[in-house]
Amino acid sequence: MKKAFLHKRSFRNLMWSSTLLLGIMSYEATAQNRMGRPAQTLEPIVEKIIAEVNNNSQIEQLAFELLDVVGPRLVGTSGMSNANQWALKKFESWGIPGRNQQFGEWEGWERGVSHIDMVYPRIKTLAGTQLAWSPSTKGKTIEGEVIALPEIKDSLEFQRWLPSVKGKYVMISMPQPTGRPDHDWEKYGTKESIEKMNKNRDSLAMAWANKLRATGYNVNSIPGILEEAGAVGILTSNWSREFGANKIFGARSKKVPTLDISLEDYGILYRLSQNGIKPRIAVNTSSKQLGPVPSFNTIAEIKGTEKPNEYVILSAHLDSWEGGSGATDNGTGTIAMMEVARVLKKLLPNPKRTILIGLWGSEEQGLNGSRSFVLDNPEIVEKTQAVFNLDNGTGRVENINGSGFVHAYDYVGRWLSAVPFQITREIKTDFPGSPGGGGSDHASFVAAGVPAFMLSSLSWGYYNSTWHTNLDTYDKLVFDDLKSNVILTAIMTYKASEEPELVNREKRVLPLGRDGKPQPWPAIRQPRRTGVGY
Repeated sequence: MKKAFLHKRSFRNLMWSSTLLLGIMSYEATAQNRMGRPAQTLEPIVEKIIAEVNNNSQIEQLAFELLDVVGPRLVGTSGMSNANQWALKKFESWGIPGRNQQFGEWEGWERGVSHIDMVYPRIKTLAGTQLAWSPSTKGKTIEGEVIALPEIKDSLEFQRWLPSVKGKYVMISMPQPTGRPDHDWEKYGTKESIEKMNKNRDSLAMAWANKLRATGYNVNSIPGILEEAGAVGILTSNWSREFGANKIFGARSKKVPTLDISLEDYGILYRLSQNGIKPRIAVNTSSKQLGPVPSFNTIAEIKGTEKPNEYVILSAHLDSWEGGSGATDNGTGTIAMMEVARVLKKLLPNPKRTILIGLWGSEEQGLNGSRSFVLDNPEIVEKTQAVFNLDNGTGRVENINGSGFVHAYDYVGRWLSAVPFQITREIKTDFPGSPGGGGSDHASFVAAGVPAFMLSSLSWGYYNSTWHTNLDTYDKLVFDDLKSNVILTAIMTYKASEEPELVNREKRVLPLGRDGKPQPWPAIRQPRRTGVGY
């Protein structure tokens, strides 16, 4: 979600972690090996899981089908409904029955062909894209001058300027003084040039924020004001501080297109406009508004034999933003959990408990799919043993937080002890940890008192390079790390399924808040079941 990478990691609890980290199973095991103690003995089913993942993995094929064929999966688009149907058919091909469970509806939108070209003072095709749910030019080419928000003192001066936007494209984002990410400056720049650049950028950011504030509006409300005054389009550039990466979210305009332009092409337009050249662009877009369309979660189950009404849940959100193909957010989590399901169905067709796979919709707009599932399926939530959630990138798992459950150290420790040392040795744990209030779908279950755990991954440049950017594409996947995550999750799921009883759900007392009282456990939150007003 909509969320920074750090937000997707569980928060550390300082009062507990310093002592309990010493007990992590993987570090104990590594220490044993160094001391010449016997090597780890793996269960036969664990050895079979490892062999299946290493020798017969389908994860690359799943990635191709989901990311290259289906593509981005924005809620309300055909891409999302195609993904729901694709996942269902794939589960059924493995002998895993599934269903698409509707939880609401969203405003439908379909991307069409688009062209953004500078036509004066020279011809240049610009790198850019419509933001999600953006209105279109209805297939017509609309040409106009490009202008930027002016230097103003207050909202009265802004109102006097406003009529001048008629027939023009208006730039509302700050122009960046450099397209080089910080790590490039740190590698090659002198101390003096780095300090100068940082000071310049901070000064520009403050000046732009003050300018926007002086209008009386904010970045979300000003597009509507500009289009009402006659602007023919809104131009933004939401740089991600990495080469070639822009954050791509949703449009706030209702009548005219909102277009995100790459950093340098946006910079060209800005510099031309500020130097009196009066650049002009021609825009042709053919996206369509489709009205309300249903939103679904895709649910599949490997039915348990001894305790069929108790569950272990494999959790990942299927939806994505639309700037790239949603590869690391969250194609990786989706295909890993699907591969876990395939492997377990083949090797553990009759688990003790039901293994439920939840591929959630509309996570990006506020965990809507998983929050709806928690409210709509209380009988499942009440009897859920554990939830394992994958959501933050292509890297191998490096952190597991106990989510605030007092006894998580005991049962998660047991499950981890069955996993090969080569996988667990670099995993850090934090028990009992703290419950996350949001950030990813495990939080929906934690709020309901269910032991749910975020399997947090190595970054691989996730936040700046791929999270919600135009660069979130197939080529960023690291399949060796994904296979490691499949092995880890499959083994932990197997162990959780085979536990004699449901684990203890006792919650820890949270640290004191500003009022001197323990902070409350996160509350169950209502999902957004409609896109109206989003």
